[in-house]
Amino acid sequence: MVNFEILTPTPIRIHPGTLIDYKLRIRGFPVKWQTKITCWDPPFRFVDEQIRGPYKVWIHRHTFESLQGGTRMTDFIRYAPPGGWLINWLFVRRDVVSIFNHRQRRLQELLG
Repeated sequence: MVNFEILTPTPIRIHPGTLIDYKLRIRGFPVKWQTKITCWDPPFRFVDEQIRGPYKVWIHRHTFESLQGGTRMTDFIRYAPPGGWLINWLFVRRDVVSIFNHRQRRLQELLG
């Protein structure tokens, strides 16, 4: 599992170009990560892209859709781990799925 901490002081003013720094532990290994907000279009979407970190590519698009009685949040992630498909199949994909499953559970707990 991934232990995740945001290092950028809060409150973070989000806009295109905002840089956010993180500290992670991936399978016990410390990793520094920096993302940049490349699209900021509230309340519909935003995109963060890795500037420095563990992936060759990480582009994460968050979209929000108003529904009767709530909001649907959808994630689209394009990523490429070092080591290619084999490392992805053995380790990374499982971790990425686990992270987003955990986030979904926490959002349901917090927001009902």
